[in-house]
Amino acid sequence: MKQIAQIEYLDTEKNQEYEEIINKVLNECFLEENLLHTNMYISITLTNPKNIRNINREYRNVDKETDVLSFPMFEKDEIQAIIDTDEYEVDDVLGDIVISLEKVKEQAMEYGHSFERELAYMLVHGFYHLMGYDHIEEEDKAIMRPKEETILKKLNITRE
Repeated sequence: MKQIAQIEYLDTEKNQEYEEIINKVLNECFLEENLLHTNMYISITLTNPKNIRNINREYRNVDKETDVLSFPMFEKDEIQAIIDTDEYEVDDVLGDIVISLEKVKEQAMEYGHSFERELAYMLVHGFYHLMGYDHIEEEDKAIMRPKEETILKKLNITRE
């Protein structure tokens, strides 16, 4: 399997299970969106609520904890141009995803499903933000949500 995730831990313990989930989910995302033939990768930072709050405040001027942050490096049309070309001279980061592991655990319990399902959802959600999708407007949400669910269904990661 192509290594498409560069995983960093910020004030949290390294965990092989997390890395397996991340690689499995992102591989399916890359497959679904025809990115496997590119030299693209995603920078993933796993952290705690304090750090994600600081990052949220610094880069988005929002002074609160959150579950996932996405920082895309390309516009949607630029990504499509990369997908359509056959020439890849350098590795390019598609973007950065920052996840609060404590928030993932808390939300998994709150929603009554597994930690794996919640982490997988955060990854898929962040990935589609990197791909240029959003969910603020209903018509955008109607495009993004089915894409997220398709990935989770293909991986058989359910809400139970």
